[in-house]
Amino acid sequence: MKKTVMRKYARLIARTGANIQKGQAVKLYINVDQYEFAALMVEECYKAGAGRVDLEWDSQPLTKLNYKYRSVKSLSTVHKWEEEKLKLMTEELPCRIYIISDDPDGLKGINQTKMQKAQIARYPVIKPYRDAIESKHQWTIAAIPSVQWAKKVFPDLTKKAAYEKLWEVILQTVMVTADNDPEKQWQEHNENFRRRCDRLNAYKFDYLHYQSVNGTDFKAWLIPEGHWCGGAETTKQGVTFNPNMPTEEIFTSPMQGRCEGTLVATKPLSYEGQLIENFSITFENGKAVSFKAEKGEKLLEKMLGMDEGARKLGELALIACNSPINNSGVLFYETLFDENASCHVALGRGFNDCIDGYLEKTNEECIALGINESMIHVDFMIGSEDMKITGYKNGEAVPIFENGNWSAEF
Repeated sequence: MKKTVMRKYARLIARTGANIQKGQAVKLYINVDQYEFAALMVEECYKAGAGRVDLEWDSQPLTKLNYKYRSVKSLSTVHKWEEEKLKLMTEELPCRIYIISDDPDGLKGINQTKMQKAQIARYPVIKPYRDAIESKHQWTIAAIPSVQWAKKVFPDLTKKAAYEKLWEVILQTVMVTADNDPEKQWQEHNENFRRRCDRLNAYKFDYLHYQSVNGTDFKAWLIPEGHWCGGAETTKQGVTFNPNMPTEEIFTSPMQGRCEGTLVATKPLSYEGQLIENFSITFENGKAVSFKAEKGEKLLEKMLGMDEGARKLGELALIACNSPINNSGVLFYETLFDENASCHVALGRGFNDCIDGYLEKTNEECIALGINESMIHVDFMIGSEDMKITGYKNGEAVPIFENGNWSAEF
């Protein structure tokens, strides 16, 4: 991929994704193998006005070694220096930019029990810091290819050809070409989101009913004080940013503990560097009570057992089957992309910004209104070409999706 186009992408992430403010600190999370793009990203952050850019390097092979050789006690410990970094983040409120490029199978074979125990032990220490920055800072997630990821997506191509092909399709999804103005296109994209959200929010639906011939038959109740979101978000300081690049979804957080029925996954789920495939989950009284999977069932079980909120839903997201990402015909094996090709739901933590007036509310107030609380937030895809989604208000049915796409009303 030409360096000029890569730089254009880095500029889009810094200015439209994170929308770095003058003098603001930035935390860049990126894989150690991606040092060349990291350099581009850091420079574009400074050009956008960053006062300081700190890098947090990641490596799947090193993660596997840590989980192989370290004890659960060692992995569970949050050291003083780690807490000091988290404390500084609550004071500085930096932009956080995540550049993902992981191998979908990169953590295959890892000790899942050890990972789960460590994550559960660390969560109570980290949670207060996470809550303290809620809605107060900008963050964005974007992606660049790695050879391993590219070969998973395009197994019949050579490594070089697969890598270039994945670059090509990623840039298509985020509207970056050699001769366009991607920042302007993202402004138009966000305006389209706003118009559709306004139409959905006008109905104030009581609940949604999902149906598909694959076995999905599911009802989820909505929060009366909730609303639908999509595209750009705004911090309490009034700074607009785009948390996901790409994005095609309009979403809300449902009432925690109020859903019934079965959801059948229509795409693989990449979780903790491993794949869960061909699975379904059945809910009763708002909680997952049974599940099955052809691949990764044990991993799915551990995910659902992370905490009490992991078995409840935190998000409902609507994406048409004729979305650009789905129309590409590419299965990315990466949730950032695959969730934007298909209607999906998320197990775990909900979003405070789906509550009316959330900028003036505390985290506890949002939870009291119905936002689910959990240490995880894991999306899985349920959209299909025949999916029917109906909204109900005071017993009156309104078609939202017909045959996998938006109804004429929306």
